[in-house]
Amino acid sequence: MRPLVIAAAALTVLAAAGPARATATDPPAPQGLFLTVSGDQGSWMRGELLRCEPAASGHHPYASKACAALDGARGNLDALAPDREMCTQVYAPVTVTASGTYRGKRVTWQKTFANACTMNASTGSVFRF
Repeated sequence: MRPLVIAAAALTVLAAAGPARATATDPPAPQGLFLTVSGDQGSWMRGELLRCEPAASGHHPYASKACAALDGARGNLDALAPDREMCTQVYAPVTVTASGTYRGKRVTWQKTFANACTMNASTGSVFRF
């Protein structure tokens, strides 16, 4: 019984301590957008970190074009200029997400498209990786 009392007391002390806070010695949080593309019911997933400040960078294969598209939409992923692309009516849904910061503004966004072609046509270079 005594170990349970000690464990309960330790948990009470930890709970009272509150959440951890960042200190001056902590490294800054990474800036940029973490972009993901995933298949139907999470059957597969890809992700890339896109940084647009001070210049386009990261492992995104079209970082410059993706940043230019985001600049043109003023960071609003719903306002990306669509590409003129003909797509089939095949239903193979893909879900895209963007989370992080873009030009200092917090972004959390998700959308599901009927297939990869409609995703590419709607989002241009942003999710093309």
